[in-house]
Amino acid sequence: MSAVPFSKISAPLNGLLAAIGLMAVAALTAPDIAGRTRLASELLLAGIWVIYCLQLTGTLFIQRTTDLRDRIPVIAVDVLAVLVPLAAFLLDGTRDQSLYCAVWLLKPLRDSTFFRLVGRVLTNEARNLIGVTSVFGIILFCAALVAYIIERDVQPDKFGSIPQAMWWAVVTLSTTGYGDVTPQSFAGRVLAGLVMMCGIGIFALWAGLLATGFYEEVRRQDFVRNWQLVAAVPLFQKLGSAALVEVVRALRPRVVPAGTIICRKGETGDRMFFIVEGRVIVATPNPVELGAGSFFGEMALISGEPRSATVSAATEVSLLSLYSVDFQMLSKNSPEIADIIRKTALERRGAVPDPPLGGKDTKSNT
Repeated sequence: MSAVPFSKISAPLNGLLAAIGLMAVAALTAPDIAGRTRLASELLLAGIWVIYCLQLTGTLFIQRTTDLRDRIPVIAVDVLAVLVPLAAFLLDGTRDQSLYCAVWLLKPLRDSTFFRLVGRVLTNEARNLIGVTSVFGIILFCAALVAYIIERDVQPDKFGSIPQAMWWAVVTLSTTGYGDVTPQSFAGRVLAGLVMMCGIGIFALWAGLLATGFYEEVRRQDFVRNWQLVAAVPLFQKLGSAALVEVVRALRPRVVPAGTIICRKGETGDRMFFIVEGRVIVATPNPVELGAGSFFGEMALISGEPRSATVSAATEVSLLSLYSVDFQMLSKNSPEIADIIRKTALERRGAVPDPPLGGKDTKSNT
């Protein structure tokens, strides 16, 4: 049996296999499970394990075209999914053998970029996170110390030592409040209130740092992606770095499926489009097909007139949209680009375009 198809199992299918396997694991923990049901569940786990073995084979020996560093998370998950259940079967003779299949929870995440994103965020925010964690530890120990001094004579069974008081400090500082250990003295309750307020502030700092880190990282990824898309448009390739940054900030990426109408004749136009990949058809008396590097819809921004033609996607199209508000901003910051667009629109006003040869036309009067 070839391992190639199994090496390309999609994330949803990995998730489905993991879910089925974990349901079988849960069924095997039932004390009154019937013999046939137990056997069927064990065979199901064995079948999934075999599939994961084939997937691991494909990952190790077939998918060698990509960089090894990019494949490390995938390889690690695939190895764990195979070796952990195998080790449990060989070394653990108890009924808990099947519980080790819980490692399959990682399978749906093997192709996810989430872990890399989290790693970059933690790396970028490491200094601030360590600082807040240090403050948390200091307040935690101080709270346990003061609670021990105040409550040790009142509740020696619960605050008889700093380690015992530490449990109360953790619960209070995290604002969980189990209620199993509470101060009885007035000073202890005042301390509890102060510790809870400190906990709210610390967790707010943690959440704020992580949220800011995720936002900055996602924005950076979007900027890099948009930069690559913008740089692929011939109109922008001669721009300097500063001007290109302004263009990247102004343009909005969009992917349109084949057959979708992008703009209709007679509509009020509020944006123009640049084609990065794919082809579109402009429904003029002599239909025009535009490909990568072309742009259309500029007349609506220049003259404010309604759309003069309907444009639809001949294939799946990757577009960059320039809204009228952003066009005004671009006109101020990158006047050379705005002048090219205006000049092209004015030159084509009232002109009837000839059918393009080989899809090389780069403009459309829409």
